[in-house]
Amino acid sequence: MFEAFFDWFLSLGATYGVNPWIFGAIYVGAIPFFILSIGWLVKNARAGKSTVLPTMLAGFFFVSAYIYLAIAGRNIPIWVWIFLAALVVYGAISQVRQTRKKVAAVKAEAESMPE
Repeated sequence: MFEAFFDWFLSLGATYGVNPWIFGAIYVGAIPFFILSIGWLVKNARAGKSTVLPTMLAGFFFVSAYIYLAIAGRNIPIWVWIFLAALVVYGAISQVRQTRKKVAAVKAEAESMPE
């Protein structure tokens, strides 16, 4: 049963022009860079510096596997794009909330410290 699923999964790559191993490697490989970008964002927010670049990098790493899909893929069904868009929007909203909480906590901690 596992072998049949595995064969079906790999056949999707040939059908849609995307190597599932490359997609997976980008997806998993981007995680540490995403986390580092969020850390950089929080550090810059704490220091009162611009958060534009770390925010843009975090966004890039968040969607990097889907960028590969958009570039390499062909004949991807519209429902896949709708599903991915929903995942990206939900994930972005969730991450923005978490990041705002972290930044607010860091600012509150900095304000409560005696000088």
